[in-house]
Amino acid sequence: MQLKKIQIENLRSYETQEIEFPKGSTLLSGDIGAGKTTILLAIEFALFGLQPGQRASSLLRTNKDSGKVILDFVVNNENVTIERTLKRGKKSITQDSASITINNEKFEASVTEVKNKILKILNYPEEFAKKTNILYKFTVYTPQEEMKQIIIEPAETRLNILRHVFGIDKYKRIQENTSILTLKLREKIRINQALISELESDKRELIQKQENIILLKQNKEQAVKEHENSIFLRQLKEKEIEEIQEKINQKKILENENSKSDVLIREKSQQIKTLQSAEDSLNLQIQEAKKISFSQEEYNSIEGRIQFQQNKEDEFQREYIKIISRINSEQSKKSETENLKNKIKGLEKCPTCLQEVSEQYKKNISQKTDEEIQMVSKSLSELNLKKSKFEEQINSVKKIISEFKKRKSELELLKIKTENFMEKEQRILEIKKQIDFLKKDLEILNMHVISIQDSIQEFKKYDAVFLQKNRELQELKHIESQKAIKNAEINKEIQFSEKIVEEMKEKIKEKEFLKSQTENLKGLEDWLSNKFLDIILFTEKQVMITLRQEFSKLFSEWFSILVSDSLTAKLGDDFEPIIEQQDYELDYSFLSGGERTAIALAYRLSLNQVINSIMSNLKTNNLVILDEPTEGFSTQQLDKMRDVLNQLNAEQLILVSHEPKMESFVDNIIRVKKESGITRINS
Repeated sequence: MQLKKIQIENLRSYETQEIEFPKGSTLLSGDIGAGKTTILLAIEFALFGLQPGQRASSLLRTNKDSGKVILDFVVNNENVTIERTLKRGKKSITQDSASITINNEKFEASVTEVKNKILKILNYPEEFAKKTNILYKFTVYTPQEEMKQIIIEPAETRLNILRHVFGIDKYKRIQENTSILTLKLREKIRINQALISELESDKRELIQKQENIILLKQNKEQAVKEHENSIFLRQLKEKEIEEIQEKINQKKILENENSKSDVLIREKSQQIKTLQSAEDSLNLQIQEAKKISFSQEEYNSIEGRIQFQQNKEDEFQREYIKIISRINSEQSKKSETENLKNKIKGLEKCPTCLQEVSEQYKKNISQKTDEEIQMVSKSLSELNLKKSKFEEQINSVKKIISEFKKRKSELELLKIKTENFMEKEQRILEIKKQIDFLKKDLEILNMHVISIQDSIQEFKKYDAVFLQKNRELQELKHIESQKAIKNAEINKEIQFSEKIVEEMKEKIKEKEFLKSQTENLKGLEDWLSNKFLDIILFTEKQVMITLRQEFSKLFSEWFSILVSDSLTAKLGDDFEPIIEQQDYELDYSFLSGGERTAIALAYRLSLNQVINSIMSNLKTNNLVILDEPTEGFSTQQLDKMRDVLNQLNAEQLILVSHEPKMESFVDNIIRVKKESGITRINS
């Protein structure tokens, strides 16, 4: 992994700043409090977000509502960009959003999902997803004061931290889980033993059930024979009943035939009555018709009179129309004269010559129009009298025509009745023939009915026989049903017993398996309790011894580079640094500040090498960040830092220091300066 660039916005003393990281060793140079450590915190925040226990308020710039970090780096020849933001709410500051871009493909998700993706890219174990990134701290970046704190921690705390970092705290978890497992196994064994305690009694009960099934099957054979015999007897009886039923059916056929014949007799008798009634009616009509006398001369005379009256009506109608026309003409003339009179009365000037019209002239005209109106009124009176006279004449003629037409209709009806006389006589002859034919049919039908009734009487004796045989059949069916029920009960009992036997076999099989399993569990519990835990304890001890030896060797080498030859260093059994001078062990609290820093740095560098050796696939093994590693160093110790940096042989080294002398030990320098509370980078 190689860091390329970081962009910081509103973090601590930074407003907006972009910092590029070249390959090789780089010194972040500047005064104490200038903002060098903020860059390292920004890198860690970009990679992993806020750490457990870390407060967002320690990162976001005061009086700013939001902050942002964008980190670019290369890993496995892939360009990766991470962006994280902080947002100030009403009550607290939270991580607002996160995204990761790999080779220009952007992935936006929750802060946790982005962290998981980063851990996968860096090949960090998944167990660090929800924990503090101790692995990153001890392989890449640990503030110097935190490393000093680890050294002076109680032995058990330090060992637990190192177990976790080395990835061997799994042995302790294995021991704890093994103890839990053995307890569970013992509990399972006790439960299983309780479950299989009745195994032998179950086997005895199974044998008893199987013997009972054999006896039931013997009873079933006898029940089947009895049931089959009852079926045979029932079938014989049904055959007898079928033969009797055939006789009864023949009787029913005859009864139906008798009923049909009765219906035919009634129908034909009714037909005879109907025909006789029709014959009587026709005779009466013939007698009535003989009394009627139709006069053709009267009929012709009435037709002539009707025609005469209609001609007379037509003439009256023509005259009536003429009078109406004259009345309308006279009324129109009267209306025009009255209009002229009224018009002259109101006239002041002549419309033609425009001269004034005199009153005398108006008076003359008025007298003349009055005379014309009187003459027209007299004519209208005479015409209205004529109109009334013609209306009376027309109504009188219409009445006479109506009376003649009525008489004509009566004569036409008489004519029709006279003409139907011969037809009715012929119809009477036909009816007599039909009556004779129906009487012969009645005679034949009556004889047929007598024959059918004799046959029915012969078959009646089978009714009583059928009832007796049917009672016997019902009794046989009842016996058959009882046999069938008994047979079904035995079958059901056999099936139920066989099901119980199968269930018992399965239960016994399960208990046998459980018994075998319990024996295996006993063996497993014994092996875990007496052998496996010893192996785990021994393995953990050997791993810790090997790690401590390698760690101690590296620690001694780094320490010897940083301090005078009069002091030597090694690690104790609990990985506590032991400092000796001429075979005398020195107490850590009596060491100088520079010597304590040297111990912490040597511990840090050796721990880095051990972890990267154990986990060689970590993608951060070529990146080292040292924060103020020379605090309290003497001039001589500062000179030795050149050898330390050379021996680190890291592809990318980022060093934080305010010591000017360190500038000559590195390839690149990034100068950090703080002015008016704002940090800026000077090239």
